[in-house]
Amino acid sequence: MSTVSGEPSAQAPGALLLCRAHPEYVGPAAQLLRERMLLTPAGPEWSVLVPEGKPWRHGAEPVDRVLTGWATALAVGAPWPVLALWWDADRGGYTLASGFRRAVGYEWLANGTPVGADEAMRTFAARLGLDPVIEMQSLEQLTKPDPGVDAHARMRGLIAVLTRAGVVLPAGLSPGEPADRLRAVARIQPGAEQIEWTGWSAAELDAVEGGTLKPWLRGSGARTLAVAELAAGLPITAWGVRRRSGGWIAAGALLVIHGALGVAYEHLRAFD
Repeated sequence: MSTVSGEPSAQAPGALLLCRAHPEYVGPAAQLLRERMLLTPAGPEWSVLVPEGKPWRHGAEPVDRVLTGWATALAVGAPWPVLALWWDADRGGYTLASGFRRAVGYEWLANGTPVGADEAMRTFAARLGLDPVIEMQSLEQLTKPDPGVDAHARMRGLIAVLTRAGVVLPAGLSPGEPADRLRAVARIQPGAEQIEWTGWSAAELDAVEGGTLKPWLRGSGARTLAVAELAAGLPITAWGVRRRSGGWIAAGALLVIHGALGVAYEHLRAFD
């Protein structure tokens, strides 16, 4: 790799959520996370969410755990993948969530030492439809030791590969940047939108009307899928409560809500 940096220094946690969908679809779904975020386009087919980050800024929960839960929550309720990028003083990495498939991730120590499994990179490339030869070679470079490259540089290398899949992050939205700068950069982008919790009913119905949940609520097998969401969401929520994990509570709650909407969609609309 050509990107070289100095010795890593203490770094406040930060995160970005990349969604392979237009902001008009991402916004309603992101409301259900009940977290203040900024949403802006990140390429022709991508959007990026910049969270305020209260769970990790207040030391309540590690940033990687929160982001994994959020990415899973967004992905199970939508037909597009979600890529969480996260970093703190000790590590940096990513989690890719897609539908009901098990999330895949990779991480590096702050000094750039790889601590993930090579298979994770191959699965990552396959799920995003990246070229199995050219782009996979670039990803494999990120898994090899390089004492001159820290975790932030590794993640910027990952984003460089994703540009071939259409990701165009605004300048300044980069791993390692302070949270205040990330939000300041996102706020001034054309089409930027503040995402805030407006209540279950409003968020749910906005998501349905926006098309985000339609594939899950209609058509053959939709009721079966809804029941499966309910069955999976309840234990996930309970597990999140026991672990005091806001990210996993959000994931479980979204499964429960989506499942309930799937079972009772026509009934809910009748009373709208």
